[in-house]
Amino acid sequence: MAFVIAGERSGAGKTTVTLALLAALRRRNLTVRSFKVGPDYIDPMFHRHVTGQACYNLDPVLTSEAYVQQCFAQRASEYSIVEGVMGLFDGAAGHKDFASTAHIARLLDLPILLVVDCRSLSYSVAAIVHGYRSLDPRLKFAGVVLNRVGSDRHLELLKSALIDVPILGVLRRQDAIEIPDRHLGLVPTDELPGLTELIDRLAELGESCFDWDALMPYLKTATTPKVSVPESSRSVKIAIARDAAFNFYYQDNLDLLRQAGAELIEWSPLRDTFPNDVDGLYFGGGFPEMFAETLSENHATRHAIRAAIQSGMPTYAECGGLMYLSEKIIDFSEQAFSMVGAIPTTTVMRSRLTLGYRKATALQTTPIVKKDETLHGHEFHRSSPTTESEKPLFELTGLSRSSMQYDGWQTPKLHASYLHLHWGATSQIPQRFVRYCTKFRSDRYP
Repeated sequence: MAFVIAGERSGAGKTTVTLALLAALRRRNLTVRSFKVGPDYIDPMFHRHVTGQACYNLDPVLTSEAYVQQCFAQRASEYSIVEGVMGLFDGAAGHKDFASTAHIARLLDLPILLVVDCRSLSYSVAAIVHGYRSLDPRLKFAGVVLNRVGSDRHLELLKSALIDVPILGVLRRQDAIEIPDRHLGLVPTDELPGLTELIDRLAELGESCFDWDALMPYLKTATTPKVSVPESSRSVKIAIARDAAFNFYYQDNLDLLRQAGAELIEWSPLRDTFPNDVDGLYFGGGFPEMFAETLSENHATRHAIRAAIQSGMPTYAECGGLMYLSEKIIDFSEQAFSMVGAIPTTTVMRSRLTLGYRKATALQTTPIVKKDETLHGHEFHRSSPTTESEKPLFELTGLSRSSMQYDGWQTPKLHASYLHLHWGATSQIPQRFVRYCTKFRSDRYP
């Protein structure tokens, strides 16, 4: 069995608890697989850094309930941990607890380890824990982790309030363990020079703060036969932009491209020359605005990308990738930096955050979507274009509202959008992209 780490609210300490557990397990030389509920990219980066294993997102809005179950069944290792999202019952807007941590725990039939922020709490903690444990009788609870406990006396009061509740971890208020954040959440692992020391401190915290005798029976996953998916013979090469500026990728998307027959060539638009002999380009999201000057100074690479796109090389760009393919990025300090110039607009950093799930109807056919196809995606950005596309790619609506907007740029071989897509339940997308790349290669090398 595995378990789900849930918070009683956002900011309760789920990520710290998860990383401390993962780091302590790795210190014991155990192979552990982690999962993250929801569309987040940055928490899985930390998971992967700690475990050395890819972290998989579990999101029934972007995929489906069946895919969430399939993904966990196929990817879970002997020791598995699922990190939740927001508060335990907080789901997609307007859909009660759909896509919430509680929803995923029900789908996977896993017990919950509830993290409670105990600042400014004593006996009232009993009411909070009782409410979470009793609201949905279908859920199973392993116990609680008391976070941000102030003193021994504070702990005594909390324990006296929770006599019948298993307390599986106690974390004191920590000043030495802090993961910095900025305008889109935590600062990614590639940008943290002291990350090794941070993980060491988390491992020490994990070793000393949890009841391992009680936790280990929950952690060890019953071994189940893995469904092996044969990979096609390698027919095309797709260049994956991967560095500090571009690092928002769902692991499933990369796996599915390989299964469809692509060889993935990782490279850095920040520091590398354009990769030779590739048949397609994939630019994920990330933080190009934080590295705009360096990206701009790599003149040869920018020009080579534009020439490749103009030649008809199939190209997929999401959010930060779209920004990089635009003419310029204007950062938060209002400085303008030249980018690739394949999309006729400038992207400008704004104070307003655009965030949420979207229902997207394709208005054009690209290497990724067919016209009139409907998908679900996620937006998460603080930039916007200065000009709108004359032939937008998507018509977008929110899941719980009817307001409509347009998004994206396209040519017959280019797909660029602010929308992040998870391809887990839509395997036709990577297969389609690989077919476009195969055709481009055969036309180039008849």
